[in-house]
Amino acid sequence: MLFVNTGRLRLLIIIVLILAGVVVLLQSKWFWKVFYPWPYKQEMVEAGSDTGVAPTLLAAMAKVESGFNPGARSEMGAAGLMQVMPSTAEWAAQQMELKGYHEDLLCQPQVNLLIGSWYFSNLLQEFDGNTVAALAAYNAGRGNVGKWLSSGEWKGVKTDLEAIPFPETREYTESVLRNYEIYQYLYE
Repeated sequence: MLFVNTGRLRLLIIIVLILAGVVVLLQSKWFWKVFYPWPYKQEMVEAGSDTGVAPTLLAAMAKVESGFNPGARSEMGAAGLMQVMPSTAEWAAQQMELKGYHEDLLCQPQVNLLIGSWYFSNLLQEFDGNTVAALAAYNAGRGNVGKWLSSGEWKGVKTDLEAIPFPETREYTESVLRNYEIYQYLYE
């Protein structure tokens, strides 16, 4: 005669159901969107449309740069969602012929995203569409990245990120690329 401990059987069934629920939850996009929100989505779509930069890439950059905080300021003075340096913003605004620009506007998401995405688009052009190199240049400066590429110190590809001389730039580029993949999966 087979004795089944109904208490243990119930516990086993509950554990299996919980595990199945966890598996379903972890495969649900809506669950991951809690951890990867997309504030300022409309502004990013508009800025991306104006500059040719994928809005999901702008979301990944803003998440890493500022945590989507439009009032963020770095110790170096970078401002807003895209953490644009005021001198870079001034130059970009002139190049874009952005009328009425002044530094206080960097805390406005629409302006900051437009300038940050225009600048990133400019870097993409300079680095022949190489997103990885443009991301590194957004963080370390175009001069540094140009020097690394021309000297062969860095190949400018994702598989060679460990060769980026600046640890901060290496981590930044890797983090944005990882977030970009996630935002593409969740929102495209």
